[in-house]
Amino acid sequence: MRLKDKVTMITGSGSGIGRWTALLFAKEGAKVVVCDVNEQGGQETVKTIIDSGGEAFFAKLDVSNREQVKNVVQETLNKYGKIDVLINNAGIIQDALVVKMTEEQWDRVININLKGPFNCIQAVVGAMMEKGGGEIINVSSIVGLYGNIGQTNYAAAKAGLIGMTKTLSKELGKKGIRVNAIAPGFILTPMTVGIPEKILEMMKEKTPLKRLGLPEDVANTLLFLASDEASFINGAVISVDGGLLL
Repeated sequence: MRLKDKVTMITGSGSGIGRWTALLFAKEGAKVVVCDVNEQGGQETVKTIIDSGGEAFFAKLDVSNREQVKNVVQETLNKYGKIDVLINNAGIIQDALVVKMTEEQWDRVININLKGPFNCIQAVVGAMMEKGGGEIINVSSIVGLYGNIGQTNYAAAKAGLIGMTKTLSKELGKKGIRVNAIAPGFILTPMTVGIPEKILEMMKEKTPLKRLGLPEDVANTLLFLASDEASFINGAVISVDGGLLL
């Protein structure tokens, strides 16, 4: 097992990429803390893991709430005594052209997609330093690399996450903590359900591999980065997009 007994916090793991990642990590031996604002979805993820013989518990978490983050981290430390891996996956979209984007739309996306990972990192990093290392992986987006019309807030947050990754890889590397990011392309998740079929087809045609991404494509990349096989990878941003450039 590639993650045997590694205690892993995964935000936004009640559905989509987060759920696939939680299930895969548990299969590979991780003890998974399933974090999500969606209690039903989170509990379903935990049940699936336990029914498959894995170990997990659910923690209701709004990553933009610093006190909640601290409480979940402390609960995890009380239960397991350590945190080995943090996956910052939770995110939302509030799309609008910049001339129509409201302050609330801007603030909501920045608070969850950028401040949220900062809150989580700051809460776990002390425990990781004490144990002599750990892995932090931030789920950014190719939108953070190339931008996208109608997503000023989302692009800014995801680009900020890349800057955070680069900086923290330098700050924390000497403490044995690796910090990396992935930049998924167009992935079929609950977030993409409402997108018209013609748009999906257009994105498929734009992608050299001629298919859309699946949550497991992202989960497999996260598994590699969290494992000891990636022990010399730090500060990287890995695109998981089938070759798509926006």
